Amino acid sequence: MAYTFLLFDLDHTLLDFESAEETALTQMLEDMNFPDVQAFKDYYKPMNQGLWKDLEKKKLTKQELVDSRFAIGFAHFGISVDGAEMALRYQDYISLQGQSFLGAEDLLARLEKAGYQLYGATNGVTAIQEGRLAHSTIASNFKEVFISEQLHTQKPEPAFFDKVGQLIPGFSKKKTLMIGDSLTADIAGGNAAAIDTVWYNPDHKKNTSQVVPTYTVSNYQEIADLLIK
Repeated sequence: MAYTFLLFDLDHTLLDFESAEETALTQMLEDMNFPDVQAFKDYYKPMNQGLWKDLEKKKLTKQELVDSRFAIGFAHFGISVDGAEMALRYQDYISLQGQSFLGAEDLLARLEKAGYQLYGATNGVTAIQEGRLAHSTIASNFKEVFISEQLHTQKPEPAFFDKVGQLIPGFSKKKTLMIGDSLTADIAGGNAAAIDTVWYNPDHKKNTSQVVPTYTVSNYQEIADLLIK
């Protein structure tokens, strides 16, 4: 299959979200003189991941997620905070974190040189994702980055991919490949939208779901081998 348009997920695929979150949370909590920074992170991180999974399943809205996650986190330690206000404070820290995985910049450069049109396709908060991209080394490789908050729909919704398609000149689903680490967002979304998918699985996780990717790779070289002949 000859592809033209490559839709890349950002976090956990190209951008190192764990490193960004770790740095931002540590800086924010230390600046607040929070008594046990590690304990907060140990509770907050899995709780936050769970909220994003609930968002994919439409159990809550993006705004509810953003406004509640820090209220929930601090409440666990007996502290009452304004969740929306704390979210804005955290945004200032996380939006400065542009860490990408080793090899991501090289992969995108090679694909761009091979003639592919590269686009970002991310579920996230606009101000945070735009800030992190601006502080990264990969932003210039994308013709455009599509953020769920701006499109008012998120992966895995078919509407997300429909809107992306409307914004890409000459778009064709048959010539498009969605590349990402999440079976429930990237791969399930591509399947629902009738777009071929690459499951980026560097940790060699077992796929116990009903979601079937078109291709599975475990590193960037395998993506290059698949696409650059």
